[in-house]
Amino acid sequence: MSTAEGQSTQNPEHVIQIRRCACVVKGGRRFSFAALVVVGDGQGRVGFGYGKGNEVPQAVEKAVKRANRKMIQVPQRGTSIPHQVIGRFGTSRVMFYPANAGTGIIAGAALRSVAESVGLKDVLTKVRGSSNPLNVIRAAFDALQQIRTREEVARLRGVEL
Repeated sequence: MSTAEGQSTQNPEHVIQIRRCACVVKGGRRFSFAALVVVGDGQGRVGFGYGKGNEVPQAVEKAVKRANRKMIQVPQRGTSIPHQVIGRFGTSRVMFYPANAGTGIIAGAALRSVAESVGLKDVLTKVRGSSNPLNVIRAAFDALQQIRTREEVARLRGVEL
């Protein structure tokens, strides 16, 4: 974790993946880089970004800017999530399960970064299908956007709690 220049320290970034691409030109190979980054404040706001550039820091900086622009708010119950959710993107399926206090974050590298950025302390996760980090992150954000609080569900159904 590092902070990009001009980036505030309250939103730490997690670099999930750096990819190197090669373009073959007359004089040889020309390399460019792509970065996948997750940014969160630990208070329920999280976003991800994918940036490309000729150098790694440039790609990371672009990804962080995109992540800050696409932040979402995730409802929490204590240190976990209110209910089980399943997110889908491409062939990736990501499942988030609420866990008891003290369980910790049971997740792979990409989902652990998302959970830490949101501020979750106790959650279980499972990835099925493709484990490509970009697809897993997109599926995770699909899942996080499906989380509803009890009050929200009651309001949508028109019921009193």
